Amino acid sequence: MTTPRAYFVIGPAGSGKTSVARLLAEQTGAAYIDKDTAGTRFTEALLELAGTDKTERDLNPYYQSVVMELEYLTILDLARDNLTVGRPVVLDAPFGRYFSRPDYLTEVAERHSWPREVEPVMVRVQVDSATARERIRARGYARDLSKLADWDTFWKKAQNNECLWSSRHQLVFDNRADGITRAEVAHALDGLT
Repeated sequence: MTTPRAYFVIGPAGSGKTSVARLLAEQTGAAYIDKDTAGTRFTEALLELAGTDKTERDLNPYYQSVVMELEYLTILDLARDNLTVGRPVVLDAPFGRYFSRPDYLTEVAERHSWPREVEPVMVRVQVDSATARERIRARGYARDLSKLADWDTFWKKAQNNECLWSSRHQLVFDNRADGITRAEVAHALDGLT
């Protein structure tokens, strides 16, 4: 059995993380784990129970201090369940809160009891401001309204949030307006050692 990989697909909202993550999962046979799919129903219920707007995340202190961490713990446990049976995983989530921790990938593996042989792969999806803004506007999620209302502040914060993770394996995709093709993902995967 080959060493399973955990692909952490990161990038700002509107970068096209989901498109890249799905192509990676398709081409590697990995389990595709999307934070929003795994947690949105629970997140919205928790936010309503707390008496807050169920669609607001960026400006919601309860979401930021309590609920968001639960979302990440959940997807990382789902990843463990797949990695334990030898299936690679693709994690589709921003992870921005954790960028300042160089040893985050090691911490995740230890905290969630991932198999020792798992190889983390950091996958950065980059995009320009205009493309990201248009994609966010087009998807029409209520949770994005605060981003669009103060786009310059959101984008500046996203650009100043450098990922300091230490990772032997890294892939970078420039996902501007034309998007990423299957061939580009296949070529990048071929380059992993």
